[in-house]
Amino acid sequence: MNAGGDLKQDTACLTVRREEPRRFAAALFERWQSLTRHVAWVTAFPLLTSCSGIQSALDPAGPEASDVARLFYVMLIGGGLIWAAVVLVLFYAARKAREPHSERVAGRVILWCGAIGPVIVLTMLLSYAVWLIPNLRPWSSAIAEGVRKIEVTGEQFWWRVRYLDEEGEVLLERANEIKMPVGQRVVFLVKSPDVIHSFWVPSLGGKMDMIPGRTNHIMMEASKPGIYRGVCAEFCGPSHALMAFFVEALEPSDFEAWLAGSGTAETDGASEGHALFLRHGCGACHAIDGTEAQGRIGPNLTAFGARGSVGAGTMPNTPENVARFIRHPSEIKPGSRMPSFGMLPDGDAERIATYLAGLK
Repeated sequence: MNAGGDLKQDTACLTVRREEPRRFAAALFERWQSLTRHVAWVTAFPLLTSCSGIQSALDPAGPEASDVARLFYVMLIGGGLIWAAVVLVLFYAARKAREPHSERVAGRVILWCGAIGPVIVLTMLLSYAVWLIPNLRPWSSAIAEGVRKIEVTGEQFWWRVRYLDEEGEVLLERANEIKMPVGQRVVFLVKSPDVIHSFWVPSLGGKMDMIPGRTNHIMMEASKPGIYRGVCAEFCGPSHALMAFFVEALEPSDFEAWLAGSGTAETDGASEGHALFLRHGCGACHAIDGTEAQGRIGPNLTAFGARGSVGAGTMPNTPENVARFIRHPSEIKPGSRMPSFGMLPDGDAERIATYLAGLK
C-alpha cells in the first residue's frame, strides 16, 4: 500500500513539474502582453501629436518629403507585419498545449521563418527604396537646366542666405529665413566656413551636410504655400539647438514680386536708432541695404522687422527681445561670436531695437 501511495505521489509531482513550464510561459506571456499594452498607450499620444506641424517629416509639403514619408510608412507596415507574425508564434507556443514538433517540422519552420521569409521581406523593402532613389535630389540635371539657386552658409550659429542669378552672382543676401516659389524646384548650395553643419527642412526633404571647404547641393520643391521650420541636424557647438531657420513658400508671382522689391527695403536713415546703430559700431559686422552699414561678419539685418524670430529662431522678434540680445547675446546663445553690449547707456539698446523693428 505504501508503495502504491508513493507511486501516485510521484506521478502527481511529475505532472505538476510538466505543467510548470506551461504555466510559467503563460504567465510570462500575460505579463508581456500587459507591458506591451501600456507601452503602446504611452507612446501613441506623442507619436500622434508629432505627425503634423511645420517641422514634421510625416507631414510632407514637397515631392521628396512625400517619397521619404511613403518609404517610412511602407517600412513601418513591413515591420508591423513581422512583429505581428512573431507575436502569433509566441501566442501559439505559449497557449497551445501540443507535443514538441519533430526535427523535420522544426527545420522547415527555421528555414521559412528564419531565412526565406526575412530575405523576401528585406528584398522587397530594399527594392522599393532603390526605386525611389532616382526621384531624390536630381540636382545635376536641374543645374544644367538653369533651375533657381539659393546659397545657404551655416555659420556659428545662424544661416547666411544668398539668392543667386543664372550666372551665380549674388542678387541679395538675407539671414535665418528663406523664401522660395511653390511648384518650382530650387537648388540649395550649402556650405560652411567653420565646422560641419547639416541643412534639414523635414517637411520639404532630407538632410545635407555642410562641410568646410566643400559646396554640396540639395534640391527641394514646395508643393503648397506655407512656412516650414528647418534646423541644423549636426552638432556644431554649444548653441547647436538654438540654430533654426524658416522657409516660406510663396506663390511664384508673390515670390518674384518679393525678390524684385527686396533691393529697396524700407529704412529710416535719419532716425536716432540708425545713428546709434552706426555710432556703436554695429555696422562693422552687420549690413543694412541702402545704408552705410555694410558689415559682412554677422547676419544681414535688411528687413529685419519682417522676420519672425531673433537669434535664428531663438526668441520671438520683439523690441524687448532684440534689446536683450544686444546687451547679452552670449547668455541667450552660448558661444555666439557677437560681443556683449551691456555697457551701452540706458535706452540706447532699446532705441536700436526699435529702429531694427521698423526695417520692413
